[in-house]
Amino acid sequence: MSSAARGRVVLLDRHIGSAYPSLATAAELQAFERVPYEERIAAASTYDAIQLAANYDPNAVAIRFLPTASAEDAPIEITYGQLVGRITQAANMFHALGVGPGDVVSFLLPLLPQSFFTLFGAETAGIANPVNPLLEAHQIAEILDAAGTKVLVALGPMPGTDIWEKVAAIRGGLKKLKAIVQINGPGDPVDGIHSFDILIAAQPADRLIGGRQIGASDVAAYFHTGGTTGTPKLVRHSHANQVYQAWACTLLLRSEAGRNLLFGMPLFHVGGSLTQALSTFSSGGCLVVLSPSGWRNPAALKNLWPLVERYRPEIFSSVPTVLAASLSVPVGNADISSLRYVAGGGSAIPVAVGRALEAKFGTPIIEVYGMTETASVHTLAYLDRPNRLGSVGHPVPYSRVRIVKLDANDRYERDCAVDEIGVIAMAGPGVFNGYLNDIHNRGAFVEPGWVNSGDLGRLDADGYLWITGRAKDLVIRGGHNIDPAPIEDALFGHPAVALAAVIGQPDAYAGELPVAFVQLQKGATLAAGELEAWVRERTPERAAVPVRIFVVDPMPLTGVGKVFKPQLRWLAAQKVFEETLAPLGDAGVRYDVSVGAHGTHGSLAIVRVTGVPLVDRDVIAKKIAALLDPFVVRHEIQWA
Repeated sequence: MSSAARGRVVLLDRHIGSAYPSLATAAELQAFERVPYEERIAAASTYDAIQLAANYDPNAVAIRFLPTASAEDAPIEITYGQLVGRITQAANMFHALGVGPGDVVSFLLPLLPQSFFTLFGAETAGIANPVNPLLEAHQIAEILDAAGTKVLVALGPMPGTDIWEKVAAIRGGLKKLKAIVQINGPGDPVDGIHSFDILIAAQPADRLIGGRQIGASDVAAYFHTGGTTGTPKLVRHSHANQVYQAWACTLLLRSEAGRNLLFGMPLFHVGGSLTQALSTFSSGGCLVVLSPSGWRNPAALKNLWPLVERYRPEIFSSVPTVLAASLSVPVGNADISSLRYVAGGGSAIPVAVGRALEAKFGTPIIEVYGMTETASVHTLAYLDRPNRLGSVGHPVPYSRVRIVKLDANDRYERDCAVDEIGVIAMAGPGVFNGYLNDIHNRGAFVEPGWVNSGDLGRLDADGYLWITGRAKDLVIRGGHNIDPAPIEDALFGHPAVALAAVIGQPDAYAGELPVAFVQLQKGATLAAGELEAWVRERTPERAAVPVRIFVVDPMPLTGVGKVFKPQLRWLAAQKVFEETLAPLGDAGVRYDVSVGAHGTHGSLAIVRVTGVPLVDRDVIAKKIAALLDPFVVRHEIQWA
C-alpha cells in the first residue's frame, strides 16, 4: 500500500473527515447522531462495502494466509483487487448454478481464502448460510434443510477432517439441493459435484453477469443460532444489518487502512464473519489468517507473540477463552508494543481476567456485547470513555438498549429503573427483523424492533450496561451455544426420571459447562453411571453432554409448577466453588459457600470463613481471590 493510502479511513461513512470524532460524552454522541445514519452510510451491500476498499487501494493486501499459524510461514497473500475479483467470480459461479437473490448457498469450510470468496460471493448472488462443520452430520442436515440449501460448498476429502464424509452422508436427504461445489478436490460433475477451482476460473472477475442491484433490505445471510442441539433457528441478516456492523466496528475501534489483524474466528460465527472480517475488508485492513483451524490450532496460541512481533497488529481480539489462555503464554523477547487494545466477546470476561490482561499488556480491555440477532456487536467499551471492567460499555451509535420487566408470558410490563435488573432489549440498524421460521419469532421481540436478548442486565446512572445473568435457558460454553431442551428430553426418556433440568455451571475456562439436575420417580433407583451413559448415547454433540448429573429431591419449582432454574444455577455454582476452595479446607481453614440473587451483580457467592485470626485474614483473602477470581460470578468474604 502506498503511504498516501495508509492511515485512518472510514470508507463506509460519507461524513467523517480526516479525524475520528470524539464520542467521549453523551452530548457528543447525540451531536454525532444528528446526521441520520442513512445519510452517512456509503454502501448498500457487503459487496459494495468491500468494493470501496478495493477502489481505495487495489494493491493493498487483504488476506495473509498462514498455513501452519507460524510467524515463519511464508504467507499466501491476496490483494484487494484479487479479493473483489474472486468474490465476483464466486458470485458469477453461483449465478451460473442457478442461484438467485432468494436462493441459499450453504458452506462447510475451515478458514481458507476460498471461504471468504464463498461467503461474500454467496451474499452477492443470493443468500449465504455458513454452517459449523464440526457439528454432527444429522445436525448439519437439519440446518441445511431448514435453510432450503440450493448449492452446498464443502471441503473435499482431506486428512484430519471429516467434512466430506458428512456431506456424503447427508446429501441424499436435502430436498432443495441442486449442486455441490468441492474445494480442494477434482469434483465429479456426473454426480453433481463440481470443482470450485474449475468453476470459478471460468467466470469473469470484472462484472456480475447477473446484473443484480443489491438492495440494503435484501437478505444477505442465514446464521444458525440458539443452540445447535435443538430445532435449527436461523437468523435473517439483511445487507444493511451487516454493513452497519462493519461501519460501527470500524468507527469505534478506530481501524486503519494497512493494519493487520490476527484472525482465527470461524466464519459461521458473526464475530468472525462480520465484526472482524467484513469490518476489516471494508476499511482497507488485512486479515492474517491463522491456519485453517484458526484459534483451535494449538500453534496459534503457542506462536502468538512472535506473530504479534511480525505482523504488528494494534488489536488482539478473540473470545474470552483465548484471551485467558494467552496469559499463560510467555512473551519472551517478542516485541508486542504494537498492541493498543485487547477486545473480547461471545461470553463474559471475568473481571480478574480483565485485570490480568490489563496488567500484562498495559492496554484497555474492550469488552463487547451483542448476539447473532444484532449482527454481532451492539455495545462496547468506548475508547474515549472511562473503562469499567465487568461492564460491556454503551450501545454503538444509532443503537439503543433498554432494561425491561416481562411477565410470565414474555410480554412487556415496564422499563426498569437505574440499576434495576431486568431483561436486556436492543434496537438499532443491526437488529434483524425475525427468524426464518416464524415459530421462533414468538417472544423474540419485547416490542416491535426491540429484540429480547434472553440476558439479564442493568444500566447504571452513567448508561453503562452490566450483564448479570441469563433470563433464558441457553448454556454458553466458550462462546458455543447449547440448547438444554434436547438434553432434557433425553433425560426425561429414562424411566427412572421424573423431572430434569439442564443449566450452565460456572467454569473458570469455558465460562459455563452444561450440568443436569434430575428428580427420580418415587421408589426408583439408578446404578452408578447409568444415567450418564444414557444421556451420552442420546446427545450427539459432545460439547452438550452434561459434565455432571445431580439427583435432587425435591426439584425447586415456581408457583406455577415450572422448574426454577435460577435456584439450580446457584446450587451448581455453590458446588463448583466448594470444590475449587478445597485446598483451603485441606490447609485447615473452615468455610462454607452459598450463592444467591444479588441486586447489582445478579448472582453473588458468599464465602463464610470461621476461626481465622484477624492477622491471617489478608493472606486467606488473597488465596480465595486467586481461586475464585477466574469465574464470572462475583464473590464476597464474610469472617466469623
